[in-house]
Formats: sequence, C-alpha cells, structure tokens
Amino acid sequence: MVWPVTIAVVGTGLRGYTFAGYAQRFPDRVRAVAVADPRVERRDVLADRLGVTADHRFVDWRELAARPPLADAVVVTTPDHEHVGPARRFAELGYHVLLEKPIAPTAAECVALVEAVEATGVIFAVCHVLRYTAYTDAVRQAVRDGRIGRLVGVAHLEPVGWWHFAHSYVRGNWRRSQESGPSLLTKCCHDLDWLRYLVGQPPVRVSSVGGLHHFTSANRPDGAADRCLDCAVESRCPYSAVRLYLGCLGDPRRERWPLSVVTTDLTEYGVRLALREGPYGRCVYACDNNVADHQVVTVEFAGGVTATLTMSAFTPMGRRRTLVMGYPRLSGRRRRAGHGHPFRQREGKQDYGCRGRGGPGRWPRRRRLRRYGRVHRGRGDPGPVIGTVRTTRVAGRSPHGVRRRTQPAHRPCRTRRAGGVERVRDGSRQRDQVDRAVGRIGATNRHARS
Repeated sequence: MVWPVTIAVVGTGLRGYTFAGYAQRFPDRVRAVAVADPRVERRDVLADRLGVTADHRFVDWRELAARPPLADAVVVTTPDHEHVGPARRFAELGYHVLLEKPIAPTAAECVALVEAVEATGVIFAVCHVLRYTAYTDAVRQAVRDGRIGRLVGVAHLEPVGWWHFAHSYVRGNWRRSQESGPSLLTKCCHDLDWLRYLVGQPPVRVSSVGGLHHFTSANRPDGAADRCLDCAVESRCPYSAVRLYLGCLGDPRRERWPLSVVTTDLTEYGVRLALREGPYGRCVYACDNNVADHQVVTVEFAGGVTATLTMSAFTPMGRRRTLVMGYPRLSGRRRRAGHGHPFRQREGKQDYGCRGRGGPGRWPRRRRLRRYGRVHRGRGDPGPVIGTVRTTRVAGRSPHGVRRRTQPAHRPCRTRRAGGVERVRDGSRQRDQVDRAVGRIGATNRHARS
C-alpha cells in the first residue's frame, strides 16, 4: 500500500473528529480527502482542519458513494442506527472500512453486514479500542504469566459517572433505545468484547438485570422547570446544565468534550443559547429517555470461567476497574490457596503497589468524611460512597469526655520498593510483600472513555 493512506470521513461527531485527528498528527501516514455530514457547520470546521477541498465536502454519505472511489478507506462514525447502510455500500465500492462501535443495534443487522463485507474481500474493522490499551496489555500479561494462576472469575465495573450519564444517555444522542440502542450496547459493548478477549473463550450462558431507576418524572423535584435556565431549584440540583456546561468554558479539555457536543460557539452567549434551544438544557427528569441507568450482566464462558459486568450511572466518573480472580497451580513453594488481582485504569505511568490514597487495588472511596459518618460531597456531587467507615475514640474535650472521629476503614497506604519487595505501611501495621504474590497493578490507560 502506498503511503500516506487516504481516507474519507463519514460523520463529524466527536468520534469523527477524534479519528480524523490522526491525520492531523501523522500526515505522513494518513491524509483525509473527503468529509460527509449533513451538519454544514461541523462538516466545514473539520474539513478546514484537514485541508479538504470544497468539491470533496458532501451533505450525505450517499452523495459520496455516488462518486468514483476517492480514498483507500472510509471511517464511518454516523449514528448507531445508520451504520449498516454506509458500511455495506462503501465496502461494495472497494473502500476498506473502519466502523465505529457498535456494528448495529440488532443481531440480524450485524450478521447481514458481516456477511456482505466478507463477500467483498476488503479490510473491515470495528473500533473496539479498549483491546489496544496499556490497561488491557497489563491485565492479559498478568494472566498469561500465571500471576493469577488458573482463571476462575472476573468482576468488571464501568463507572459511567452521574454527570456523564446525564449528558449522553438522558439528554444526549443515546437516550432512547429506539434511536440508538440500549445503553448496555452503546456504552458497554467495549466491555463485553473486552471480557471475551481477556478470557479467550466463547460465552455459553448470559443473564442480565437492570433498568431505569432514577431519571424519570417520578423523581422530579417540586418546583423544577422543563429547562435548567428557568428552574427555581437549578442552583441546588447536581444535574444543573447551567453549572455543568458554563463551567467548561476556559478549560480546553472540557471544551473539546463535552462542550463541543452541545455547541460550536464556545462563548457564554453560545452556551446559553444552546441550553435554551437544544436538548442539553432540558431537566433530566423531563426528558424522553428510556435506557437503563444501572445494569448488571453475568456471563459464563466455555471452560467454566464466569464474569460480571456492572454499568452504573450512580458513581463518580472514572476509569474502568477490574478484579481478576484465580487459584494458583501447585508448585514447589507455598502459595495462598486463592487470591484476586485488582486492576484499575490510571492516568500517568504504569504504577505497581499501593501508592497514594488507598492504593490502586482498592475500590474508589470519598476522599473526605465528616465527623459521625456524614459525607462531604462538595459541588453537588451525588456520587455514592463506596467503602466502609469506622469510628474511633480519641482523647480530648467534649461534653461526654471523648471526641469521636470518623476515618476510613483502611488508612492511606504508602509504599517503598527495594529489590522487588514492597514495604507497605497500612495504618499501624507493616508487612513485606513480594509483588508477584500480591499482584496489585495500576495500569495506564488514557483512551478508555466511550
């Protein structure tokens, strides 16, 4: 193949901008030559960035498909229910196809598309990007190296986050299953694919429970208006669109997402206008959403390995977390009879052992606790407390002669490493641990959001 590879971008949503950005960073490898999208403003902004000429800007993928092939490959990032049509047609025209997940909202459409593409002989790939992260590499390497022993089970958490769920699945494009698909498919097809990839066996039994628990009219506060701009309780609401989106202004990272989805006019006037006229200014209790906000899936794979996936809106937004469980194969040395290896995705370099508050092997917990167990939430964060607390008696003045202090059940850990041995300080206890036996790994992953 001749370098650079030429591509056409179909769909200029966040995913289209993300994948097309590769052509900007590596022009010696990829060059974008065409863009198609009915939204003129978004299409022209992306085309200008990529240097696409005016005659190669199309209002619809069908208009692009009516022309002789203009590129080696096409990147299809249209809405979920519009994946099958363009992917199939461009494959028939000889384009190699990179398709944003999920393939399609129904199993029948997935099968039909795969069969049609196989008949053309072109390269067809689905953007299950979670397979290609350092997080995945670290977990799979631990399994392959036998650090867990024989694999028995996997517990996987996708903490969607309360404001992220409100943004994308209550107010946003994925709020209705009829228009996109169920939230488990649109958000967690990454995770289901990842679990199958990790275990390496096909599933034989699947069960799932969940539903829409909170974002309904039944939970609407008294005095709430249909739009946050008109709402009397907006200042006290954790889902305030005014606070969320105006708070993104001036932050380049948050202007790129989520604010760019709301409006391309990154000014206070532009944001307020979008909240007045667009879907992102609506009350979360007065939307037309119907997808589940909490769901649990249990999978049994061939060979007996089980896995659970929990997708929840009722968490702080965070990286995925995985607990891999197994039992050791017998060897000439003494080992524990069974143990689990917690993994969590982190920003920054790969990290071994307990570093910082709680260590990478612990589930997330609130950083600060008020006395007598009351949680300091701050900034309207409705995220739950995950973890336990204990109350200790501390000498000091009080009406009852003692002062009570609430603290986490596990105090922050500090680790020093020397010669492959971790020296862990956990409160008043100290112990030496060999990292091969403990297996607490915090793995880097910068690209795990979906």
